[in-house]
Amino acid sequence: MKNLRITNYDLRLRPSINSGHRFFLSLCLVAVLLISCQSPATETPNFAMTQAIETAFAQLSQPTDTPVPSETPVPTATIQRTPPALPSSFQTGLISVESPPRNYVADACQYIKNKWDSTKSSPGTVVMVIMSHRIDQDATTSNPATTTISSRDLKKLMNDLHEAGFTAINMQQMADFMYDNAKIPERSFLFIIDDRASASKYNDHFRGYYEDWGWQIVNAYIGLDERPDLWAENAVLSAEGWVDFQAHGYIHNIPISDSSGDDFIMSEMQGVITTFQKYFNKTPIAYIWPGGGFSRRAVEIGTQLGYKLGFTVNPRGPVMYNWIPQADTFNPSNPFAIPETPAGNPLMTIPRYMDIAARENIDTVRVIGQEAKTYAEQNKVIELEYYDIVCAPTYGAIP
Repeated sequence: MKNLRITNYDLRLRPSINSGHRFFLSLCLVAVLLISCQSPATETPNFAMTQAIETAFAQLSQPTDTPVPSETPVPTATIQRTPPALPSSFQTGLISVESPPRNYVADACQYIKNKWDSTKSSPGTVVMVIMSHRIDQDATTSNPATTTISSRDLKKLMNDLHEAGFTAINMQQMADFMYDNAKIPERSFLFIIDDRASASKYNDHFRGYYEDWGWQIVNAYIGLDERPDLWAENAVLSAEGWVDFQAHGYIHNIPISDSSGDDFIMSEMQGVITTFQKYFNKTPIAYIWPGGGFSRRAVEIGTQLGYKLGFTVNPRGPVMYNWIPQADTFNPSNPFAIPETPAGNPLMTIPRYMDIAARENIDTVRVIGQEAKTYAEQNKVIELEYYDIVCAPTYGAIP
């Protein structure tokens, strides 16, 4: 006993050792002391002490039921991305500065998603809307004063459109494109013939284009419930599917203006819906303003009645998705054209080219589409980055 000294170990227990471990260690130490008091053996007391203590600490190193707290993870810093400024709307010097293009899609995220969705129309897809009134089979020249195009000039127009790569669309395609950028040919035209006529007019002048190229045309039909014979023969064309009949007023011969009351507007716009449903078994989605007359109130009522599109007689230029030329006031470039922006809805005041003047504007329309496509490609990276930062969390990925 007198030679027993503990010199190589610090027996102070760490705070993490529990009472059970302390008791076990104490027993081990007592055993060491008892062994050291026995008669001398081949091993020295210090060696026995060393072994006992090592055994005790080995036992302490074994896992216990006491849970060991885990380290608290350090959160990773979130890098805030600043969205870039969106580019301005496409502009072109090929339309009058007095009738600049107007955007009508208020939601920038929805616009960008529709614009770059690969299943929809590609940027730069353009529509040339053409208005026609009378076709003279025998005339050698067209007559702007009577809005009459000769049969020969009509053929030149249609052939030129085909050679320039344009394709005719119907009104439902037009509405889907203007609202959602739905897929249509990159160069499209919408041919609207105003006023009612016998079926022979369409069979003689347009059926061949449908049979050869699949081109449909639109007839702005007057809704007055008279001439059941005309209704019947045009209903046959409507059923065949290549003449698309749309609304052109009920009595038609009194243009709507700012002074028109709600009763008159309703009778014109609802009246034609009623007769269309009766004779054509369809509800029109477009209103071709008789005489080119419209008003803000008429636009509001028309929208409430379910009309998706409206067409003026104003030759402002072509249209694209979220891009319609409109004027704020009467101006020298179109002195008789009613300003569209006061009506408050570009989709209900879409411009049209007159058929007699359409040929000279085909290349202009084509170039505008190409310019718009180039401008879009130049800004694609910016728009997609903006969409990824601002829009994607809510609107999802662009297909």
